[in-house]
Amino acid sequence: MVKSPAYHIIYDGNCNLCITFTQLLQEFDHTGQFGYTPMQDQSVLAHWGITPQDCELGMILIKNNDPTQRWQGSDAAEEIARLLPLGDVFVEMYRSIPGVKTLGDRLYSQVRDNRYVWFGARSQTYYANSCGCGPTKS
Repeated sequence: MVKSPAYHIIYDGNCNLCITFTQLLQEFDHTGQFGYTPMQDQSVLAHWGITPQDCELGMILIKNNDPTQRWQGSDAAEEIARLLPLGDVFVEMYRSIPGVKTLGDRLYSQVRDNRYVWFGARSQTYYANSCGCGPTKS
């Protein structure tokens, strides 16, 4: 029996940086706690009640058994890191240093808004092979 992931990540399947992040996360996610869907998969986004406008604010993390628990943008990145082994220690240190959270939020916004210019874009959407929502990765 295949275990359902506890969390679902909505990532930009056309962004090279986002795809690399998703691939790395899959390597570190030995327990299979994350499922993955590209922002370009409108049918899955509709299931979660997510609009294309929502996606403009960055990646989204959703708790599968309580979809009202959602994180977006830099908050999603922090929560994902916190859920990884020993990640909570690093996230708490990061959050405890005055001004670093604000700096991190600003940096995330800059990367999000310039990701295609800085890291490039794919012409074909990448589907993570464990999302169960589309074709295997290309």
